Amino acid sequence: MIDLRPRRPWESDEAAQFRDMVRRFLLAEAVPRDAAWRAQKFVDRNFWLQAGALGLLCPGIPDAFGGGGGDFALDAIVSEELSYAGITSFQQLIHGGIVAPYILHYGTEDQRQRWLPKMASGEMIGAIAMTEPGGGSDLQAVRTSARREGESYVLNGAKTFITNGIVADLVIVAARTGPEPGARGLSLIVVETAGLAGFRRGRNLNKIGMHGSDTAELFFDEVRVPAENRLGAADGQGFVQMMQQLPQERLGVAVGAQAMMERAIEITVDHARTRSTFGKVLMELQNTRFTLADCLARAQVSRAFVDRCIEGHLAGRLTAADASMAKMWTTDRQCEVIDDCLQLHGGYGFMEEYPIARMYADVRVQRIYGGANEIMKEIIARSLG
Repeated sequence: MIDLRPRRPWESDEAAQFRDMVRRFLLAEAVPRDAAWRAQKFVDRNFWLQAGALGLLCPGIPDAFGGGGGDFALDAIVSEELSYAGITSFQQLIHGGIVAPYILHYGTEDQRQRWLPKMASGEMIGAIAMTEPGGGSDLQAVRTSARREGESYVLNGAKTFITNGIVADLVIVAARTGPEPGARGLSLIVVETAGLAGFRRGRNLNKIGMHGSDTAELFFDEVRVPAENRLGAADGQGFVQMMQQLPQERLGVAVGAQAMMERAIEITVDHARTRSTFGKVLMELQNTRFTLADCLARAQVSRAFVDRCIEGHLAGRLTAADASMAKMWTTDRQCEVIDDCLQLHGGYGFMEEYPIARMYADVRVQRIYGGANEIMKEIIARSLG
């Protein structure tokens, strides 16, 4: 059978060694705990600290700020290996792949030194709060406000669907700092949650999948935050910052989706080789072979584009349109492939104890978060001129 996990064209010798370490760690420490995480709906803090001690949390952040000193390739490897291990509970993509780069790229030296080392170690868990009730993917419709009072911002508003929201110590909040409509009045403000008056976490939301990943409502009622916590040199830079960082976020989603698609094929092939029906091994039936052939073709074609996007991003050439294509294509194909693979499991595919059933529920949201795939089509269409 074709090897679905070959050495990637963007993977250096050092990155390959890092992958081996990540894989062994996840198999030993994450896989045995995942059932407990799914039951309690969050990942234990001691696991974050373990992952931080091994350099898994912020591998693409310079070592001057406590990170691994690598690049996006290392974040991609963590994302892939989490998918290969079947772990959707641990959201390193949000913490190290999204929140930390915002601080690295737009923070002052003091902000970087204050927050990044603690994020790299796992002492501080990060989240980003963009989405609001009724707002969905429309970031220009943000209503959370941050009015300036002396050396502070005072935040009022609500956010929803915030990954890591229950456990986060540090939240980047998209808020309106000026009266300008749409994108022009938005800023990003870092909120440290410990003992913060007026800050409240709502429910750990009940989802149809990704049960081990906490997803929260966050509320801000006259929350006072030091003005020095704003990212960027002036008010109103938040929307531009988000537009600059969203391509990496969307590529990160695509990387995880691609690997999960490949894992679904692997476990379904194993199932088809051992399961018998009507006196034959499932793999001997033409429908099974043709279905898996189609799944494999979709995964291999998708992999070629994802790898090209990763190489482009490492070279500084990833466009918003390409990142949107990768996110849209892989998450759509992933849902199709996993549905086909579940069908080949028969009734077992509907049992949550089987990995394919958990996958089926977990991956559906990927067509929605990071910008709904309908928004991805709009971004792609704009690139046509």
